[in-house]
Amino acid sequence: MHNKYYLNHLQELESEAIYVIREVAAQFDRPAILFSGGKDSIVVTHLARKAFWPAKIPMPLVHIDTGHNFSETIEFRDKLVAELGIQLIVGSVQESIDKGRAVEERGINATRNELQIVSLLDTIEENKIDAAMGGARRDEEKARAKERFFSHRDEFGQWDPKNQRPELWNIFNGRKRMGEHFRVFPISNWTEMDVWNYILHENLDIPSLYFAHHREAIYRDGTWLPNSEFLVLREGEKIELKYMRFRTLGDITITGGIESDADTLEKIVMEVSASRSTERGMRSDDKRSDTSMEDRKKQGYF
Repeated sequence: MHNKYYLNHLQELESEAIYVIREVAAQFDRPAILFSGGKDSIVVTHLARKAFWPAKIPMPLVHIDTGHNFSETIEFRDKLVAELGIQLIVGSVQESIDKGRAVEERGINATRNELQIVSLLDTIEENKIDAAMGGARRDEEKARAKERFFSHRDEFGQWDPKNQRPELWNIFNGRKRMGEHFRVFPISNWTEMDVWNYILHENLDIPSLYFAHHREAIYRDGTWLPNSEFLVLREGEKIELKYMRFRTLGDITITGGIESDADTLEKIVMEVSASRSTERGMRSDDKRSDTSMEDRKKQGYF
């Protein structure tokens, strides 16, 4: 008898990601989902919802609050947590600074992005999290392309890209020693286009920042940086009102936007399909050096 069972591309990716999420729940004692409020972590959270439906997601969301977030991101986070009825764990960069665990950067290009490492590792240790799932994808950046689905971290939270465990077929090795943990990336094989097509297909709610809107910004290093209380103007820079949107979300100090009229999911999909630049090309933290992402990840970054 002819087998008519067929999965399209998005369904295959969804099935793979749900399998990985269920493996995390089976292999680890205290897993969590790293939630930034960005599209990728929203997709991972939605996949976890599907993986355990009709039960609630059996693990908390973890958000590292730098204090420099977009207000829209925090509002979206709190709304989603209330809707899901699950626990939210918040790690505070400001608290890390106040305790002397992290030192605030100074200067015109200062950010709190790298300071998240200390807050994240402290949050993981305090809550005894042994597997932290995130929305990183291999197509985003060359350092992330080196990651496995199950990415081992040593007792210091550090990552060694040259010492990773093989993943044959769909067999994942989550064995670890005391004090070690894993970062897990269920949507590793997805592309930015896959993410947007999935959001459109599932009609997922996302922060308004992703849609074109009017915002004050300055043009710096090839991107439009949003105006905020943390922005220090350089000589000759001026604040302009632009109709723009963001392809990726991070701190308001480092997240660059693009001029766009894409104010619906359909328009965003069309815009991304025609784009010839990467989404992380808008992030100033990735422009500090050719290896900035890998250097941060080795220390314990997302």
